[in-house]
Amino acid sequence: MQFKAMIISNHEVSPGYFRMRMSAPPELADARPGQFIMVRVRDAIDPLLRRPFGIFDVGTVASEFSGCGPQTYVEMLYKVVGKGTATLSTYHHGDHVDLLAPLGTGFDLGDPDEEKILVGGGIGIAPLYYLAKKLVERSRVRFFLGGRTRDDILCVTEFERLGVETYVATDDGTLGDRGFVTDVMERHIRGAAGKRTIYACGPMPMLQAVAGIAERTGVPCQVSLEAYMACGMGACLGCVVKGKEHSDESPDYRCVCKDGPVFAFDQLKWV
Repeated sequence: MQFKAMIISNHEVSPGYFRMRMSAPPELADARPGQFIMVRVRDAIDPLLRRPFGIFDVGTVASEFSGCGPQTYVEMLYKVVGKGTATLSTYHHGDHVDLLAPLGTGFDLGDPDEEKILVGGGIGIAPLYYLAKKLVERSRVRFFLGGRTRDDILCVTEFERLGVETYVATDDGTLGDRGFVTDVMERHIRGAAGKRTIYACGPMPMLQAVAGIAERTGVPCQVSLEAYMACGMGACLGCVVKGKEHSDESPDYRCVCKDGPVFAFDQLKWV
């Protein structure tokens, strides 16, 4: 659906990273973890294209107007990397943006009796908070969060408040373990027993490493891909990735926006 959203809050959670809460119609409360929104940054030609953002959270709050029912909201977590996100970072309470939401496929919540392993890198944690919020209602959840430095480690307290057991790793060792978060996650998987499923979102090298771990250990894994998108609905074919059967003779492409952004790891061709 397309709608005009009023910004409720927009604050910096770490240098260069922002968390924005916007009003939304009640129907958005049915959004699935892993789906995303397309944001038109300004009512102008520049920037022309909408920007895709994973849904960080959906919920309701009491309306600020007496006699009105609860107000549905949607949140996104974003990093300032260009003109569009720089413009978003200047918005305040009462400003408006135009949204398309919810879009794409979401995560499969799986068997309640198995342990859920979440792996996020930097801004890749964006769709994992709403996922964790749903999973903790039925399963034990562990979250492995990685980043280059401590400034790239976001919203740890929010996950811990949900009851999620959280592990942190940074490339430079400024917070948590030194090294790749995928190494920390693999040690846990190999040292624990029982059924589990991995859910991952982050930069492609991290997802490739997670896919390798899932293949070696035989643990089911779902990945949420990040991609540049123009339309968000599969019309422009600008966000395709290679499916598992892809070859030069028999192309197999998947649209991240329409077929994903969530895929089972064995649906894709990993280089």
